[in-house]
Amino acid sequence: MILRIFTLIISLNCLIAPVNNAEAIIFEPIPEITYPDNNPWSKAKEDLGRKLFFDPILSGDNSVSCSSCHLPEKSWTDGLPQSVGIRKQVLTRNSPSILNAGFQKTLFLDGRAKSLEEQALMPIQDKSEMDQSLGELMEELESHPDYRAMFESAFSSLKITPERLAMAIATFERTLVTGNTAYDLYWRGDKNAMSSAAIRGMRLFSGKAKCSICHSGPFFTDHQFHNIGLTGSENEGDEGRKKVTKEAFHDGSFKTPGLRGIVSTAPYMHDGSLSTLKEVIEFYDLGGVARKGKSPFISPIGMSGNEKNDLLEFLKALDENGEAYPLLTQEK
Repeated sequence: MILRIFTLIISLNCLIAPVNNAEAIIFEPIPEITYPDNNPWSKAKEDLGRKLFFDPILSGDNSVSCSSCHLPEKSWTDGLPQSVGIRKQVLTRNSPSILNAGFQKTLFLDGRAKSLEEQALMPIQDKSEMDQSLGELMEELESHPDYRAMFESAFSSLKITPERLAMAIATFERTLVTGNTAYDLYWRGDKNAMSSAAIRGMRLFSGKAKCSICHSGPFFTDHQFHNIGLTGSENEGDEGRKKVTKEAFHDGSFKTPGLRGIVSTAPYMHDGSLSTLKEVIEFYDLGGVARKGKSPFISPIGMSGNEKNDLLEFLKALDENGEAYPLLTQEK
């Protein structure tokens, strides 16, 4: 409770202290990625994880892979309102980007996984996503000479286990880091990297538009869960974070997405109900829909048409726009 009150005080301070000067905005660069002590990086492990990520062998009928829902050219999403799993089953939620996932404190839109290693095995076993028995998958991998060799190289052992599979996929996913957007270049000294409209949008983002209350830090997320007042046939009945915590105040709350790569991740919201960023901006400008438990941070803003366009230009400056998605290379 104390932590929630403290967070509220900080957020209210953001509400009453809008930024009027672009140079007063605090820029936070992408930090260096770190790897768990029990799963350190190695080139062999990264290569194995990459191969597994793109291989439909992980699904029960060898028809879908991790990359089916996480495409590089779409900022590691799939471009669908709700993702499609094995046997063309339509899932209930929009596919979240895994760009910069190695920095996330929890995974999935409801935060049910606490690490990439834990997350990796969940879609594989889910009946609607990949519907694969881990025991059968281990046997299938062991029947492939290439995989036997790659697991031995990555773990100095011939033994193939679910835990090692998860470690390899997580190692690859931690390499998906971006930090070379127009926004980053602007703050590194290239003041021509962002247009005048984008700079005005940046001021709005941290001021009048109130976006930075929840979209803060180097990844533009507070890593928290909010009920934003989204309602409609697509998402009725989805408890969100409440399904994990069983807490009533989490009903309809979903994880704040990071905004890096945002232009490439349409459609938007946890149910994919908003098709464009213009619709998203309009939704927040109107203050969402009156709904029980809606966050007090979501209220009408009253931006002009020009202000909405400026805000959109700033969001564009956070995206490297695909093309095999240029990633930030970091030393391990």
